[in-house]
Formats: sequence, C-alpha cells, structure tokens
Amino acid sequence: MNARVCARERVTQLDEVHAIELRNITKRFGSVTANDNISLTIDRGRILSLLGENGSGKTSLMNMLSGIYYPDEGEILVGGKPVSIRSPRDAFENGIGMIHQHFKLVDVFTAAENIVLGLEEKGKFDRKAIAAKVREISDRYGFGIDPNKKVYDMSVSEKQTVEIVKVLYRGAEVLILDEPTAVLTPQETGKLFEILRAMRADNKTIVIITHKLNEVMEISDEVAVLRKGRYIGRVKTSETNPAALTEMMVGRAVSLNIDRPVPVDPKPRLKLNGVTVVDHEGVVKLDHISFTAYSGEILGVAGIAGSGQKELLEAIAGLYTIRSGNITYTPEGAKPQELVGKTPMQIRQAGVAMAFVPEDRLGMGLVGDMGMTGNMMLRSWLSGRSIFVNRKGPTELAKQVKERLEVLTPDIEYPVRRLSGGNVQKVLVGREIASAPSVLMSAYAVRGLDINTSYTIYNLMTEQKQKGVAVIFVGEDLDVLLELCDRILVLCGNRVSGIVDARTTTKEEIGLLMTRVGGGREDA
Repeated sequence: MNARVCARERVTQLDEVHAIELRNITKRFGSVTANDNISLTIDRGRILSLLGENGSGKTSLMNMLSGIYYPDEGEILVGGKPVSIRSPRDAFENGIGMIHQHFKLVDVFTAAENIVLGLEEKGKFDRKAIAAKVREISDRYGFGIDPNKKVYDMSVSEKQTVEIVKVLYRGAEVLILDEPTAVLTPQETGKLFEILRAMRADNKTIVIITHKLNEVMEISDEVAVLRKGRYIGRVKTSETNPAALTEMMVGRAVSLNIDRPVPVDPKPRLKLNGVTVVDHEGVVKLDHISFTAYSGEILGVAGIAGSGQKELLEAIAGLYTIRSGNITYTPEGAKPQELVGKTPMQIRQAGVAMAFVPEDRLGMGLVGDMGMTGNMMLRSWLSGRSIFVNRKGPTELAKQVKERLEVLTPDIEYPVRRLSGGNVQKVLVGREIASAPSVLMSAYAVRGLDINTSYTIYNLMTEQKQKGVAVIFVGEDLDVLLELCDRILVLCGNRVSGIVDARTTTKEEIGLLMTRVGGGREDA
C-alpha cells in the first residue's frame, strides 16, 4: 500500500515539474536589450502561444531554447534540471526542436534523407529502417508523409511536415513553431492543428510564435505575452479574448475593427488581358492573367507563397518584360493607356504606384545611407493630395510619415539602414501612399509589423479607396483579406484560379482555389 502511495506521489511530482523553465533570461545585441530579465514556465502536454509586437523578443527568446543564441544572463531548466544550450545539437539532446518559418531542407533529397541529415548513424545507411521509423512517427500523429518523395516535388505544407518529423525523429519532446501557418491554406492550417492536438495528447509540449489572434484562440491552451523585450504575463486562452490580448501586447486598447465601406461609383482603372511573363531562364512566372481593378475598391490577392503574387505586381510596374497580353490603365476622365512597353518611371508618372515590401526591404527604392527626408525625395508627389498633408516639402512629409506610422528613429535624417526591418517597412509604405497614386499596389505591407501599425496600414488603404484609388492588396492573412477587401483574386500555379466577392466568400472556398480544387466565381 505504501509503495502504491509512493508511486502516485512520484507521478504527481513528475507532473508538477515544468517541461521548460526560464529564469531571469536576458539577451543583448550591442546596446539593444532583446530580452530583459524574462522568467517563464512551459508545461508538459500543453500548447502555449507566444504573442508580442514586432521586436518584442519572441523569436530571440525561443532561439535561446533552440541553441541559436546563448543568454547573457539567467538560466534554462529542462525537466527541473539546469542545462546549457549552446547549439541546436545541445537543444536536441535536451529534447527541444524548433521549426523555423523558412525551411532548412535540401530540395534534391527525399523526405527521409532530409530527416536524418546530419545525424551520426552507426553502420550502413539503412534506408528501409529510416523509412519505417518515419512512417511510424507519421502514423502516430497523422502526418501522411511519403519518406521517398523528393522535396522539390512537395507542397509548402509537406515541407513543413518534413521539418516537424525531423525534430520528432531526433527525440524532441518540446516543439517550437515560428509562424507555422504563414504560408498555409485554411485546409492545411486545419490539418496542422489536428496534428498539434494529437501531439499534445501524446504529452508533447508545443510553443507557437504567431500574430494571428484567431488561431491563438483556436489552438492554444495558454498565451504568454512579451512587450518590448519584457514578459507581461500569461493567461488561459479560455479566459481571454483578442481585444484583451492586443491590449497586453500594445499596452493600451486597440480597435481591431476594419472599416469596409461599399465602393462608390467604381470604374475600370487597370485591366490585364492574357498577361504572360517568362523569366530569362524560360520559366513561366505569370500564365495568361486577366482581371480588372476598379477605382474606389480594394482588390485582394491571395495564394500560396510562390504562386505569382510578387511577379504580378512587378509586371504591372514595368519590372518584368511581358511576353504577351495587355495592361491597360484608364485615368479619371482620360483615354486608356497601354502600359506594356513603358519603363517603370513612365508607368509611375502615369499614376500607378507600387508599394512592394520584399524580404530585402531596402531593395525596392530606399537608399540605406539616406534618412527619411532623402528617401521621400526619391519619389514625386503632389502637395496637398496625399493623406499626409504636405506643405513644406520632403522634410515635412518625413515628419508626418514618422508620426502617423510611429516610425522609431532617433531623427528623420538617421540612415534608414540602421532602423529595424519593421520601421524600414513603415518608411517605404508611408512614402508610396504619400505619392497620391490612382492605382496603389501593396504587397505584404504589414509583414513584420506590430498589430497596432498593421491596423493603421489597413485604415490607410481604406482611406485611399475612399479617395477613388484602385488598391491592389497582396496579403498573407486570409482573415484580413476577408475583412478589408471588396473582391479577392486567387492565384494558383501562376494563374488566376478564381475571383470572389470578399463579403460573401469563405476561407474554405479561397483555400480550395489556392490548391486548384473547386471553381471561383469569375464574375464577382
């Protein structure tokens, strides 16, 4: 009897030991403190969402758990025991694996080969044994992975699956996922959540870094919030809501409503007819693209990453050579103009502006060594016609962009290359909107921005729409596209798979169109 009591006590004590405990963790990069004296516990068999604004220290904190960074101060405990994690190998030895947003796979290798890559296997490389173990893990959690499939033949979700199986193969009990749904369709997201729930039921510990509040509410058990490198608190998901979480992140109440007025007297502003683009290697980037963008509306563009979103906007802006097709721009009260064959400057002078924010934020027109004022001078704008009321030239415009978008910079003459990526993005988006175009194209305008600034950008797009501008908005968050846009054009495999009414469609319908399944309402 006493033995049974002792056994029960040992089990209870084991359950009470945290899977991970961070004590007074501090990490500095030069004069910047990314994580400031953070103490946080992560429990077994739970899904924890880690929330925070851009630059709040979420990824830095998790990178210390995964061995990419080493804390300057504090300690990490795994299973109640202090550990030193100085490399990803150390992390795996302590049962911790991180799935990064950008996959680290070799395209010409199979799933199984990628999964065991870097492992010191004794004896002969046994493909059958490896494949059998991969299938065992796959069957346990419902992955449905083919161990012999080449990575270059895989979808984005399949590649993500390989990354997850890779860390499980190495014995991970704690899994950290950085923005896991950023490039997934709604159906793929649902499948991923089923897998995460199965892993939780198997007593795995899961940490998700994300900015999508609706997904936080759906999948997590608890939410931990960071703000400006400091730990704010943790709440049970069942006892909170998106508005409360946003206030914890920002430090004040933020409206999460996106205003979507009905378009007033929309007129064809930009029309593409059979546009085909082929790169210098002969690869088709856009395949017979046809659609019309109207004045006074926001046309959303959705698609799995790499479906042609980037090439579409760059082709309209004159950055790609058009093999065939027409792009017709019709200014207010003037005759239509053919844009194919015009230079990017000629297209801009006609009234078509592109605010494209790629991963290389300094690669689309900003000069890193110049401050905000100098970069404002790189574009032509018309005084008094932009949302940033400009009367005193580029200096005044720079000040207004800084204030409106809350650009964090010591001075408007401070070199933009020294700003954080999110602040560089604010400068670029603010400048493009300030140029008072009649067609505004925006790709991933809020990527990397905090939630407060993101909603400011959404409102700016709506203001442009109400001024009669035709807005083409490429986005990654389907919930935002459904709230912000009037119509949504869906790309799949570099072709238009459907155009739907954003007010009546569903995420599921868009998800089907993103994977070529189903038919879109082309007349929407």
